[in-house]
Amino acid sequence: MAPRPPPPSVRLISDCFIKPHQLLPPSNRHLHLPPWDLAMLPIHYIQRGLLFPLPPRCLDSGGFNRPAFIHSFLEKLKRSLSSTLAHFYPLAGRLATLKRTDPLSYTVSVDCANSPGARFIHAALDMTVADLLSPTYVPAVVRSFFDHDRAVNHDGHALPLLSAQVTELADGVFIGLSMNHAVGDGSSFWLFFNSWSEIFQAQEKGTVDVVQLSRPPILTRWFPENHPGPVSLPYMNDPSSFLTHFEAPELRERFFHFSTDAIAGLKGEANRQCGTANISSFQSLTAHVWRCITRASRLSPEQVTSCYMAANNRGRLDPPVPPEYFGNMVTPLRTAVTIGELLDRGPGWAARQLHATVAEHNAVKLRKWNEEWIKSPHMYHLGRMFDPCNVMMWSSPRFNMYGNEFGLGKAVALRSGYGNKFDGKVSGYPGRDGGGSVDLEICLSPEKMAVLEADTEFMTAVTAS
Repeated sequence: MAPRPPPPSVRLISDCFIKPHQLLPPSNRHLHLPPWDLAMLPIHYIQRGLLFPLPPRCLDSGGFNRPAFIHSFLEKLKRSLSSTLAHFYPLAGRLATLKRTDPLSYTVSVDCANSPGARFIHAALDMTVADLLSPTYVPAVVRSFFDHDRAVNHDGHALPLLSAQVTELADGVFIGLSMNHAVGDGSSFWLFFNSWSEIFQAQEKGTVDVVQLSRPPILTRWFPENHPGPVSLPYMNDPSSFLTHFEAPELRERFFHFSTDAIAGLKGEANRQCGTANISSFQSLTAHVWRCITRASRLSPEQVTSCYMAANNRGRLDPPVPPEYFGNMVTPLRTAVTIGELLDRGPGWAARQLHATVAEHNAVKLRKWNEEWIKSPHMYHLGRMFDPCNVMMWSSPRFNMYGNEFGLGKAVALRSGYGNKFDGKVSGYPGRDGGGSVDLEICLSPEKMAVLEADTEFMTAVTAS
């Protein structure tokens, strides 16, 4: 039997750097980072992207010049990216560390000026859209659709804080963004993506470079009133010494679709079991996933299992911070119970525990967290988050992901890179059909994924997409 040919690989065609089309005023060239940004330094870049089919005319052989179309498309992307970076100029910068001697400490900030800019990559892959979407599990080649593979945010001292990669397929294109997580969270990431699409569409209709955004970012960083910054980090040697590079074990990544009706059913049952109407749709869905993944882990009932949910703090501060705040305003909220309690007491009980954790998360706790962090800085580490007893629900189906079109119409799918994945990581995205439906990207070990897929309770709620 002849050996199988190797799977196709992504080919780099070209890359360049893109700067904002307008020069920065001197007062905006240095940006100090508050605790919620600094805590992200040891974890990976955010990597998310959208898969678009090419227009039908690009696939016809009747004289259409596809190379000319792709060239024009890339030039429009570069032009609109330069215009977008004028609004989000920190993303064209690099991280900078300043050593202080009295006391011996470091401060990390964004140098918005001394940088070649954001990176823009054009690549190609000899596969089709169907080749990527038809397999049950996300193909490993998707990781190659993103720059900064396995880079951590501290690497932003040398690497671009933003990198856009456009991968050309046989019948589609994938636009993947890698953004330094110390500069912004998921809300910030999608605000940038939405703004880039908005400017692209506006420039398609005219020749202007300056576009007034419908939701301009707020770049002024939030600090506690009693500590306006900069924040000192008490590291005695090389500031990279506190970093721990994390390699995830072998994972299977699969998308599961939950329709609006399926989620309504989970919510209704959870509230019925608790005799309340306060438990949200996402809390009900998270409780369902937490219980089923924990059951698939086949661990002892006496062990403690934790579920982490990402809380957006913008609206929880007093006074609240606008949704357009560009930076990190996210906290992982931990709910911990024994495995026996979680599996024996039912989905309503689990959802109520999650609801209580969210309800207790308020401005007083947030300010206390910041004050304590400044006195004793500590970082998020993927190695500490990874535990066979833990489930982490990240991202949000509230983000506007499918509103980014770039003149190609609506994307057919969303995919992510290697960054910040481990056994038990779940990311929530809006379903492509909208209406409150949700897609969950679940990362599990092969053994655990096989048990989850055989779980009748879990799969009954999953809807064929």
